[in-house]
Amino acid sequence: MSSVTLGNSDRHWFQSGTSANSDAATQDTMTRARSSSRFGLVVAAGDLLALAAVLLLLVPNVAQWWVPAFVAVILGMSALRGHYRSRITLSVARDAGSVVTGVAVALVAMSAVEGIGSRAGGVRDIGLAGGLAAVTVLCARAGVYAFIRRERKGGAFAERTLIIGAGPVAVHLAETMEEHPEYGLRPVGFLDDSSGNNLPYPCLGRIDDLDRISRQQHIARVVVAFGVSRDYAMVDVLRASKNADVDVHVLPRFFELGFADESKNVDVVWGYPLLRLPRTALRVTSRTSKRLFDVCVAGLMLVLCAPLYVALALAVKVSSPGPVYFRQSRVGKNGKSVDVLKFRSMRINGDSDTQWSVDADARVTPIGSIIRKTSLDELPQLWNVMRGDMSLVGPRPERPFFVEQFEQAVPRYQDRHRVPVGLTGLAQVNGLRGDTSIDERAWFDNHYIDNWTMGNDLVILARTAGAVVRQVRHNGSTGSDDHAASTG
Repeated sequence: MSSVTLGNSDRHWFQSGTSANSDAATQDTMTRARSSSRFGLVVAAGDLLALAAVLLLLVPNVAQWWVPAFVAVILGMSALRGHYRSRITLSVARDAGSVVTGVAVALVAMSAVEGIGSRAGGVRDIGLAGGLAAVTVLCARAGVYAFIRRERKGGAFAERTLIIGAGPVAVHLAETMEEHPEYGLRPVGFLDDSSGNNLPYPCLGRIDDLDRISRQQHIARVVVAFGVSRDYAMVDVLRASKNADVDVHVLPRFFELGFADESKNVDVVWGYPLLRLPRTALRVTSRTSKRLFDVCVAGLMLVLCAPLYVALALAVKVSSPGPVYFRQSRVGKNGKSVDVLKFRSMRINGDSDTQWSVDADARVTPIGSIIRKTSLDELPQLWNVMRGDMSLVGPRPERPFFVEQFEQAVPRYQDRHRVPVGLTGLAQVNGLRGDTSIDERAWFDNHYIDNWTMGNDLVILARTAGAVVRQVRHNGSTGSDDHAASTG
């Protein structure tokens, strides 16, 4: 495939409505997905060859089962750390810590399971083997990164880049990308509410057009630079973008005064620090891993809690007339309706969809008071998790009647519906339960989404378990975090 020249004489390539633009866009459509995958394959292949060389040198019999397992653990940890995702800054020094950690974990795991030091024959010194493996992988990375930089200069591995803002800093950044193709960023245009004059690339639309333009132009990266739009408005635009395949970077204000560029989320383009927004919760791999975790944990809890589950169901049934379960429509991901299950804790009533219940509600049954205080009324929501209606951790679901009010009164309340609702959430473990501030709940929910990691989910689940224990010990307030009026 012939490379595309990025010099000033070829800027007609970017102009919309021309056959050159159409052909180039078609070509980039085909290469955009391949560019990222090729990047990962090239880096992973270098790691694999380096590890194979070390193992062939040190291990007489490489047919043993632990040899591929050892390699798989190292490659898997590198993948989890994002080493096989297309990156702007290619730094062996930045990778060193992760590579060493991956090799150490693999050696410890294989030693514990197989006893490498005594049974592998050729590997006598675990420290020497690990050190040699890490050094070899890092040397391979240095060679691979040099190869990728050279290929980028020739047009390969290039990623179509859209710049938000058309001010002087943004213009100079775009020109810097063109002058230094080794970073792999190919600027295609700007988005700004003011078109500006004498721009080196076309202004493709307003900032609100981000989602549409990024899809039409097959954008791989978006860089938020300085423009006429307010930062507050930019938050809404970026959160509204559902194209999770696009990496979003932000050029921090006052970066000239110094900016910590050691973070793995910061790439430096010829002195410009670009902070990459994680947007992890929106990515397919993250959604898949979170879903697998939910199913495994919810299924295990249903099995372990089966005797308690049956006992509570019988207690609810005999405590007062009515069904065992209370079913209520709540607003879930993307505003879709979700039928949430609970053990019935109140006598039957007809205003549960519109009545904001309070503490010491006279309609709460004796058994209902107990299961509310211990949050056991929400145990049936494990079935919601198994069905995929909910997640173990996420924003707590609310009733449509109140959602309509909150979306009008609370800024960015609707942003919390970007992910599945949860059994528990960051707002709840920070004490925002019951009749507490909806503004603060929305803030915590959106903070959770924007900074999601599996580790954060584990911390929230642990804090939730601790909160339940404290409720039982101190006979706290009702266990229903949203004080939804339950039938019964």
